Amino acid sequence: MKQKHTKFLHEGQYAAEVDVELIYTYESWSPYLSLEDAQKLDDVRAALNRGDIKEAAKFARVFTLMPAAV
Repeated sequence: MKQKHTKFLHEGQYAAEVDVELIYTYESWSPYLSLEDAQKLDDVRAALNRGDIKEAAKFARVFTLMPAAV
């Protein structure tokens, strides 16, 4: 069984929402990601680390984080 899920990444001043599918089985490692979704998360994280927002935005919704004024 597969279920859509949103993973959240935080790297430096950026955050991203990445849509993935969780795969549920009757095995002990369930749920897990497909290899493609795991690589997509790694690619988005690497792009955010480089500050390459355009590349990260190909696979995710990207946000800039700002400190809250208290």
